[in-house]
Amino acid sequence: MVHDTDHSNDPDPQSDDNDGQEAPVSRKKRNIILLVIALVFILAGVGWYLLNALVLSTRVITDDAYVQGDQVNVSAQINATVTAINTENTEPVKRGEVLLELDDSDTRNALDQAAGQLAQAVRRYRQQRAQAVQLDAAVVTARAQFERARDEYQRRRPLLAQRAASKEEVDSARRQYNAAQAQLEQARAQARAAHALIDGNDLWHDPGVLQARAAYRNAWLAQRRTQVISPVDGYVASRQVQLGQSVQAGQPLLTIVPLHDLWVEANFKETQLGRVRIGQPATVTTDFYGDDVVYHGHVAGLSAGTGAAFSLLPAQNATGNWIKVVQRVPVRITLDDDHIDQHPLRVGLSTYTRIELDTGVDGPMLAQTPGVREPQHTAVFDARQQQADDAAMAIIRDNAGDLLDADDSAAP
Repeated sequence: MVHDTDHSNDPDPQSDDNDGQEAPVSRKKRNIILLVIALVFILAGVGWYLLNALVLSTRVITDDAYVQGDQVNVSAQINATVTAINTENTEPVKRGEVLLELDDSDTRNALDQAAGQLAQAVRRYRQQRAQAVQLDAAVVTARAQFERARDEYQRRRPLLAQRAASKEEVDSARRQYNAAQAQLEQARAQARAAHALIDGNDLWHDPGVLQARAAYRNAWLAQRRTQVISPVDGYVASRQVQLGQSVQAGQPLLTIVPLHDLWVEANFKETQLGRVRIGQPATVTTDFYGDDVVYHGHVAGLSAGTGAAFSLLPAQNATGNWIKVVQRVPVRITLDDDHIDQHPLRVGLSTYTRIELDTGVDGPMLAQTPGVREPQHTAVFDARQQQADDAAMAIIRDNAGDLLDADDSAAP
């Protein structure tokens, strides 16, 4: 009798040999992989060290940087109604150009009234001068009458004792003497009062004339202020007024941005600023033009505080839930003018800013003297003041008459 034998559970000698060969291969591959990974980490560490030592440590970089510039708000100087608008958003304007025109009905009437009051003040001064001369002549006449009455009284009084003159004649001479003396004192008092108004002053410095002249200048300036002019060269960025709108003095009407005078405000982390100094070179690129356009400039100054310190709602850190946050400090980067002329920027554009540290510049972190930029000044309003003075002088000369030659040397 034949019995079937089950050999499925018997060990296979050939399989054992294969397992013995695969185990060393797997360990070898694992070791190679671990070695490669270790080498990658080592190379990455060395690369990072070299990058930090040779590149990153020589510069600081931020993309939290934006183009800044002056935003000149042009406001109304008088209360009036807008009658003409001569410019629009995005248009260029020149210094002294008339941007808006306001209704001048009230200011023109006020100017005419002030002109009449100035002319009247000049004529009043002329009258005071003439009256003083007239009263001086009256004093001379009264003095002569007084001297005659005094001599007559002194001549008749001794004659009374000699009975060469009657008592009535002496009394009459005494009354005439007293009356002449009173008239002389009255004339002198009137002359002193007249001279009190003009002595020490000429036509150009008479208080009444000065007051009327100042009122006329104010009225003249108010009339010219119906033409709203641009104080700077630039571009209209925001027109906030409409035709026919009533505006108040001080109300903003337009915003003008001088695009020729821009800078970059780069907000660096406080941990990046240890080696930043004024005067160090900087390069700036923008998303507007891309990396092909590179602006060059230098560090003009560091802000006196972090951005959070001057926010409307500064951080309140005196609480139990305080979390430390790395602060950012605004750094002002002045750009070279030739780059701005070739590739104009706009206020608010995002930039990528880099400051080179190892350039040999070892200036201060904070400015020691003023003068980060040239002082700003506009002379467009100076001409108006001079024109107002000239117009007032013309009215004074037209009404001065014969006083002009005597007082012209003291004219302002």
